[in-house]
This record gives sequence, C-alpha cells and structure tokens, in this order.
Amino acid sequence: MPVNAAVEAPVMTRRLTLLFAVAGGAAVANLYLAQPLLDLIASDLNASPHTAGWLVTATQIGYAAGILLVVPLGDVRERRYLLPIVMTLGAVALAACALAPSMGALLVAITLLGATTVSGQILAPLAGDLADPGNRGRVVGTVVSGLLTGILLSRTLSGLIADRVGWRAVYGCAVVLTVLLAVTLYRNIPATGRKTRLRYPSLIASVFRLVRTERIVRWTLALGLLTFATFTMFWTALTFLLSAEPYGYSVTTIGLFGLVGLAGAAAARNAGSLHDRGLSLPATGIAVVLLLVSFGIALAGRTSVAAVIAAVALLDVAVQAVMILSQTRLFQAVPDELRSRANTAFVTSNFIGGALGSAAASVLYDVGGWDAVCLTGAGITAVILGIWAVGRRSALRPVAAGSPA
Repeated sequence: MPVNAAVEAPVMTRRLTLLFAVAGGAAVANLYLAQPLLDLIASDLNASPHTAGWLVTATQIGYAAGILLVVPLGDVRERRYLLPIVMTLGAVALAACALAPSMGALLVAITLLGATTVSGQILAPLAGDLADPGNRGRVVGTVVSGLLTGILLSRTLSGLIADRVGWRAVYGCAVVLTVLLAVTLYRNIPATGRKTRLRYPSLIASVFRLVRTERIVRWTLALGLLTFATFTMFWTALTFLLSAEPYGYSVTTIGLFGLVGLAGAAAARNAGSLHDRGLSLPATGIAVVLLLVSFGIALAGRTSVAAVIAAVALLDVAVQAVMILSQTRLFQAVPDELRSRANTAFVTSNFIGGALGSAAASVLYDVGGWDAVCLTGAGITAVILGIWAVGRRSALRPVAAGSPA
C-alpha cells in the first residue's frame, strides 16, 4: 500500500537532473571497463585470452542479478539512503578488481561489481518521481541519455587510461569517482519517503506479476527487447567488420567509433521532450523507421567507412529515441509506487535482448558476413514496427495503483 511520507513535494531541478545523468552514466560505465582491457589483464594475470573473455560475461551475470534483486528496493526503501549504500558497495567491488591478485579473484570481484553497479537503474525511476508531469519526458530522457553516454564513453576512456598507467588504474579511478558521486547524491537527493510496504519475497514476485497482468508493460518490454537486440548485434558485428580487411583497424581505433555514437546520444536526449508534447507514439514510429534505414546504409559499410559512420550515428539516434520514449511512457503508465519494479522488468528485458543480439551477431557473421547481420537487423526492425503499430492504441492506458502488489 502507498505510504505518503515525503515532508514536501520534491522538485527535479536542472542541476539535479545533470547530477543524475552523470552518476548513472558513471555507474553503467563500470560494466564495460574491462572490454578493451582483456589482453592486458590476461597478460598481467598469466591467463589465456579465452579465460579473460569470461570477465565480460561475469559482469553481465552480476548486473542481471543486481537488476532483479536490488533495483526493486527503490519502491520500498528511501532512495536517498539506498543509492549511497549501493554505490559504496560498488566502490568496494571496484577496489577489489583493482587489487585482484589472480584471474579467479578478479572474476569474483567483477561479478560483485556487476551486481552493485545498478544505481543508474534506481536513479531513472527516481527521476520520473521527482519530475513535474509536464517535464517528465525531458528529465527522464536526459538521465537515460547519461546512462547510454556512459556505455559509449567507457570503452574509449578505459583504453586511454590503461595505455598510460595500466589496467588497475582504470578501476582505481572508478573507485574515487564512485565515492564522490555517492556523497554528492546523498547531499542533494530530497527525501521522498517509502511508497510501499512489502516483504522482500513479495516485492520480487510482484515484478513478474506486473509483467503477467499488464498488457502495456508487456508491449513496452517487447519493443525494448528487440530494439536493444538490434543495437548489440550491430555493435558486436561492427568489431568483426572493422578488424578485418579492407579496414584492419586496431582495437583503439575501433573504440573511437563509439565517439560517433555520442552524437546520437546528444540528439536523442531531446526525445523525452517529444513525449512531453504528446508526440511519444508517433516519434517512436519514426525512430523505428530510422533504425530500418540505418541498416540499409550499413550494407554499404563493407567497403565505405563513411557509410559505417553514418549508420552508427543514425542507429544510435534511433535506438536511444525508442528506448527513452518507451521508458518514459512506462513511467507515465504505472503509478509512482511501481516505477522501480517496472524499470526492473524493462531493463531485464533489454538485457535479455542484448545477450541474444550479441550471440546472434557471431553466428550471423560466421555464416553470411556483414550482409547477413544487416539484413537480419532490418528484418527484426520490421517486426518492431509491426509491434508498435499493433499496440500503440492502448500504449497510454494507465496501470491501476497497487495492481501487482
């Protein structure tokens, strides 16, 4: 049942919105710090590159567990205290990564890092709670863009730091940043009070009940899962394309293509404002069409780096617009006491889609090369467009308060 414990109505200022975006981006960046460092880590810890590759998998497994088991606590705990606690645990896990004496110890530490670096997914629904209804799309769009920017920047910054001072320094710098952000958030987040009283087992079970009983939630999850699958499929296969002939780029050069995606993140940041203007559904449809076009442009990327750059920029704009608009609509459809659980379902669904997309990229590239990846991406996008068309009439129907509890 809802609990009205807030002392005063909180206001999401521009300064607080920026803080949420930076903190969320820094948190999600921790998940991807190891990706460009695998060879360095394997060499330093006397492990094979294959064993080092498990670091990425272990981080994602930990993150999935954290999303499911930690993020729903945002609906039953005061987040002004919950967030610094979670971030402090993340800083401890980062320190353990920096000091790991062996690959086994690093695998354990990086799994714990994944489970404790979920503060970005607590911040997003909190931003939806604190924002005025008329500005909710802009606020959530800015915060989510911060998360996506963190993903894009992490690989580039991690490689640059490691090249100069070693891979352990990457995690050491992350410790300092995480602690500073935890203190800053504690000092700036207003008290909102506990919204719901539920025992922990019932809290987790209600996430699944929310998905099972609410059509709008299932529709939104389907859009997010398939869209994020195309995103990870594209980026995974792009590494294969750019490392082979006719390009033959180095790992560092390939990482710089992530900077092209930043232009997409900056452009898509304004997608939330379209929601505030009542254009969320048509804007989503247009973004899906742009995603389809991006795969068409990408086909020319076999021999044209200009086509690759154009496809990267357009795909990132389209994907981020779909994700931001979908998440904002979800926060509007569910009452505030359900937003953390709705976000848990949304992010978990995206995680599943991302894993499937990455796996599909390897298979498709082995079978049919870059063309197979692009054509499959276009086919999946056509399915997304069909799902959007079928479900858009009921997309803004609100969920009854307390329905999954």
